[in-house]
Amino acid sequence: MDRMLYVAMTGAAQTLNAQAANSHNLANAATPGFKADLHQFRSMPVLGEGLPSRVYALGERPGVDHRVGALQTTGRELDVAVEGDGWIAVQAPDGSEAYTKRGDLQVSVNGVVTDGAGHPVMGDGGPIALPPFEKLDVGSDGTVSLRMVGQDATSLAAVERIKLVKVDPSRLEKGEDGLFHLRGGGEEGADASVRLVPGSLEASNVNAVDALVQMISLARQFELQVKMMETAKSNDAAANQAMRIA
Repeated sequence: MDRMLYVAMTGAAQTLNAQAANSHNLANAATPGFKADLHQFRSMPVLGEGLPSRVYALGERPGVDHRVGALQTTGRELDVAVEGDGWIAVQAPDGSEAYTKRGDLQVSVNGVVTDGAGHPVMGDGGPIALPPFEKLDVGSDGTVSLRMVGQDATSLAAVERIKLVKVDPSRLEKGEDGLFHLRGGGEEGADASVRLVPGSLEASNVNAVDALVQMISLARQFELQVKMMETAKSNDAAANQAMRIA
């Protein structure tokens, strides 16, 4: 009886965690460059004194879905999509260097270039900060060119270059900040072969329909596990009643 109750209880708890991860993916179905979190279940033995005669359910995130999202043409001068295995280097909240596919760039009131989530974009010498300008152009190699205030329409000067890197996804891990970091820490060197597609964005690789179906499936799975716990309780009550009669 206790085995059935313990497996159902841990299964229900881990199903809620899986539902949270799936809901997070669904909430980011429209976030540019978002990579879906994967989730899986497995049974684990309960270790302690004696033989491991009990098991419990464990939910875990084995990794991230690195499939490339669809390319969406926006025509916006600050939107860029990264081709292939390339990444845009940004500054994480803790000050370290991290990597993202999110290319909906913004320029703050202080001239700092950030991604759509507010993380400063890295250049050759650190976060990119731009002087006042009238027009901005981002080249396919990451070069940022500006037409300064008061200059004629044909004057464009290259002032910075976005740091682009090429990293095997197996060397990256997704942090709690939603950015990708090198396993073990450190920074990757810039790679001149990485190209951008200006005026475009890489869409999220979350399939909203699949995520909705998964949400329904997990809800039904949770209900089944709750019913198993109720059945274990009923069986326990019936066994206690039979023992009193005896």
